[in-house]
Amino acid sequence: MRVCHTVREVRDFVRAARAEGLVGLVPTMGYFHDGHLALMHRARSECRTVVVSIYVNPLQFGPREDFRSYPRDPERDLRLAEGAGVDMVFMPDDGEMYPPGYATYVEVEGLTDKLCGRSRPGHFRGVATVVTKLFNIVRPDRAYFGEKDFQQALVIRRLAADLNLDLEIITVPTVREPDGLAMSSRNVYLSPAEREAATVLYRSLVKARDAILAGERTPERVRHILAATIAAEPLADLDYAEVYGLPWLAGLDRLEGEVLLAVAARVGRARLIDNLVVKVPPAEE
Repeated sequence: MRVCHTVREVRDFVRAARAEGLVGLVPTMGYFHDGHLALMHRARSECRTVVVSIYVNPLQFGPREDFRSYPRDPERDLRLAEGAGVDMVFMPDDGEMYPPGYATYVEVEGLTDKLCGRSRPGHFRGVATVVTKLFNIVRPDRAYFGEKDFQQALVIRRLAADLNLDLEIITVPTVREPDGLAMSSRNVYLSPAEREAATVLYRSLVKARDAILAGERTPERVRHILAATIAAEPLADLDYAEVYGLPWLAGLDRLEGEVLLAVAARVGRARLIDNLVVKVPPAEE
């Protein structure tokens, strides 16, 4: 496995690899867990060459967020990437990604003014900018993202379509712990009691999903189920509980088609997100 730190090294590597077949990219911020590894394994199964980026992007963190304390363990990450069959890891520093005088940013409108975009102003500007740069540096045929960050995947899919980028965006289902907690690098922040409390996010989604499958069609009632379930957990501080229509997060007067149930809450130091996609059963005739 090759480790590259500069754009030039990456381009030289990929230029040679592209002649042999498809190139897949897995963009990450490191501190790998099984969710990251699922992306790598999917890319490995579909592409001749697999590239993983590890970069904690300062642009997507707010001034009071956890950029400096975000968990990092590059040596472990490299071992895990190699074990997953990755061919090259790109590990740039800030100067390589945003050299002096850097002044260009990418924004996706509409999709980014709700959910995490509302709670974290500027977050998706940072995501869209760094992902566009990674796409231009690596020029992959396919790029892989987890469905846990569902809104992020939609933003990137919209970005790729709007800018006519010549690649395919692949999403991979959320990987969960046995008790349902979505795997996240920030789970390391949780104390044992907080770790147990954090399962309330998934429990709220399951409860709301079951209500929909049982016939509930009013978005506000589903939001109430999500919010009330999380509010009943003393260690969880609700950020949002929302229901949107897919594929592009449309507002709904009545539930139909495919809908996204999305929640976010702070548990201790960790801000956690989770979601479920529910296919609403058609009305009986």
